[in-house]
Amino acid sequence: MVIQASRNLSSIADNDKFSLKHEEIGRPLYFDAQATTPMDPRVLDAMLPYLVSFHGNPHSRTHTYGWESESAVEKAREQVANLIGADPKEIIFTSGATESNNISVKGVAHFYAPRKKHIVTTQIEHKCVLDSCRALEGEGFKITYLPVGPNGIINLQQLEEALTPETSLVSIMTVNNEIGVKQPIADIGAICKSKKVFFHTDAAQALGKIPLDVNKMNIDLMSISGHKIYGPKGVGALFIRRRPRVRVEPLQSGGGQERGMRSGTVPTPLVVGLGAACELAQRDMKYDHAWMEKLSQRFLDKIYSKLSHVIRNGDPEQTYPGCVNLSFAYVEGESLLMALKDVALSSGSACTSASLEPSYVLRAIGTDEDLAHSSIRFGLGRFTTLEEVEYTAEKTIRHVERLREMSPLWEMVQEGVDIKTIKWSQH
Repeated sequence: MVIQASRNLSSIADNDKFSLKHEEIGRPLYFDAQATTPMDPRVLDAMLPYLVSFHGNPHSRTHTYGWESESAVEKAREQVANLIGADPKEIIFTSGATESNNISVKGVAHFYAPRKKHIVTTQIEHKCVLDSCRALEGEGFKITYLPVGPNGIINLQQLEEALTPETSLVSIMTVNNEIGVKQPIADIGAICKSKKVFFHTDAAQALGKIPLDVNKMNIDLMSISGHKIYGPKGVGALFIRRRPRVRVEPLQSGGGQERGMRSGTVPTPLVVGLGAACELAQRDMKYDHAWMEKLSQRFLDKIYSKLSHVIRNGDPEQTYPGCVNLSFAYVEGESLLMALKDVALSSGSACTSASLEPSYVLRAIGTDEDLAHSSIRFGLGRFTTLEEVEYTAEKTIRHVERLREMSPLWEMVQEGVDIKTIKWSQH
């Protein structure tokens, strides 16, 4: 079989000189870092011994195998805590940010009900937070969904006015997964503390990318994901403050692991990977952020220099530079995605990509429906190169120009027609 395969490869080389059709067999460039990140090889190195040799259950207290695994889990707990300025005892391991968000929103709501039955969140939260809130509404809880401005940032005065003596929790994400906007987390935390309301933030897109300190920012609960910071999939964490103590009602029953808040055997290899990813992120954060700024600026300069009618969604300043969400007017986003088949991109969140509806995040910031349909999210990561950015920008420019040439609307705009003033007849 090996000999046959090598003959096939040599025949391709001899006859076709690796023509374009064979190059296309290769994998596309990866520009979807908000959906997931590749595992850092250094993380895999840390995990391997616990996948093979040190395979004990960390909750087995009677032999060496269990003690080895428990020691590794506690080291990882410390590594996660160090990244956010927490005490290791405040870190609970989960299966990911979705579970952490569910425990935070539903757990706090159920524990402090019926005395407090009001929760405040925003219209641009991750789907799992919004769906958790809708589930609570079905149970009789009152939910306030704060609007955001055209830049994607909440109004702090509106937040303060929304808080009542019945409010148990405010849940607002740190960095948005679709448009990369950063919320004023420290200011939100200060308001919540002054009103004696618990503050939860979904930091899946922010952890390890921007500095976070749960004490300085007055954060009471924080959701963390492993695969967003070059760690393994299937593992995450939840920071739950001990002083003043935050109580949550657990979602699942079992052996009482993780201080009774998340029963189930802790997966040692995955947790070790999360810890290693957090340690690397803490060490490389400044370098990584500077690299993201350089890549995104190079990409935007190239796009803006060749294309008009391109809108960056979200605040241009208060944003994470590795998430660039652009709307290309008079171009259908799905058509552009199909044209850019050699670049792995997204038109929105991977968690809601099955829907053909325009992004609810873009609708919340007031984006026109046609522009919302023309948006593409370019996700840059630690391993993205300048050459990949140049290539992607050039391909994007070429295909946007080609698709616009096919658009009768673009032709009208070029002739000076104001499309918004046209009254289209219906047949």
